[in-house]
Amino acid sequence: MLKIENLVTSYGMIEALKGVSLEVPQGKITALLGPNGAGKTTMMFTIAGILKAKSGSILFRNLDLVGMSNSKIVQRGVVLVPENRLVFPHMDVLENIRAGAYVHLSRDRAGVAADIKKMFELFPQLEERKHQSAGTLSGGEQQMLAIARALMARPQILLMDEPSVGLAPLIVDEIFKIVKELNRVGITIFMVEQNAHKALAIADQFYLLEQGSVTFNGIPGETDEDEIIRRAYLGSSRAEH
Repeated sequence: MLKIENLVTSYGMIEALKGVSLEVPQGKITALLGPNGAGKTTMMFTIAGILKAKSGSILFRNLDLVGMSNSKIVQRGVVLVPENRLVFPHMDVLENIRAGAYVHLSRDRAGVAADIKKMFELFPQLEERKHQSAGTLSGGEQQMLAIARALMARPQILLMDEPSVGLAPLIVDEIFKIVKELNRVGITIFMVEQNAHKALAIADQFYLLEQGSVTFNGIPGETDEDEIIRRAYLGSSRAEH
């Protein structure tokens, strides 16, 4: 479904992604693990069109996304749930959710209204607070709101950048249950997650990103999980580029 080939993304003279290649199959959960500074968020931003690739390709259903605007990429069905939620704090919950449907709103108002109803069925806590300012929600509620806002764009693949960051353990469990449910109903998930234990528990496959390069990939349960988790948090002690 998503095939990344030799992707290079730079910040000035610094290459954050150094020729990364990986594949995200349709209908699966793929986790991208790695220590801080490995380039994981850069990967998500580049796929989403927020950052521009220096070279390489991002093929989504055989269409290269490199060079497309973020809004065009969203229209194609590739939608990002950013790290730290980034909800619109001064807008209420309903306005935040509706904002996620901006690519559909002008031509499908009835469909958007139906989608909003579905979001409130999926996240009943949000319906209870639909007229509450998003900035006053708890961290877990804001994460649910960020996911609901992204779902309003009707994604075929959902990019999730650190969905558990800053959340209490019980809320993390709830968020991962939501991720599994979204995948169960047909949404492909590509997830960056610092909580490697949780990510490996639900992922169908994973990649390890270190210093801008993929150094390992595999299937959870078929690899030395302790070693992968150590490297996900700390990085490799040896060069593998």
